[in-house]
Amino acid sequence: MSGDNIKAVIEALLFTSEQPLALEKIRDVLDDLETTEIRKVLEELGQDYEKSNRGIRIIEIAGGFQMATPNNLAPFLKKLYKGRRVERLSHPALETLSIIAYKQPVTKLQIQSLRNVNIDGVIGNLLKKQLIRIAGRRNSPGRPYVFGTTRKFLEYFGLKSLEELPRIENFQEALATKEIINDTKETA
Repeated sequence: MSGDNIKAVIEALLFTSEQPLALEKIRDVLDDLETTEIRKVLEELGQDYEKSNRGIRIIEIAGGFQMATPNNLAPFLKKLYKGRRVERLSHPALETLSIIAYKQPVTKLQIQSLRNVNIDGVIGNLLKKQLIRIAGRRNSPGRPYVFGTTRKFLEYFGLKSLEELPRIENFQEALATKEIINDTKETA
């Protein structure tokens, strides 16, 4: 298969896939190519889109590759989909999800002790939305379930991996900066 044909096949695979495609999945389709060659073609294809300023980009997300629109086109897409119902996560769901993301694997009791509220409903909703999963059981009395995040979590938040989560230290710095700005505004 020629280089152009490989590009076309990979482009078609990305276009039709509803989820990010892992290199291994693409390799399964293109029997004779190594993952390093596939990654090179993906990078070339991504550069082609960028150089010609197209409305599509190829991004690496959630352990795979996917077609997406560039951020600067968001205002146009918002106009197109303004009547569409967007399902957002509630504040309690976001709090619970952040605890799971940063402390995983974590038990329900550990989450509840941090939040000081019952989280049964929130955990149920996050499981139903497939943003979290039961990652196993803790080897302690009662053998409670432990929870972790899923690939869908990475997709939802646009992350390649959990390593891309903002560091806790960055939050503390941002809060300190915000307090300084607020103090300055109050004295002005």
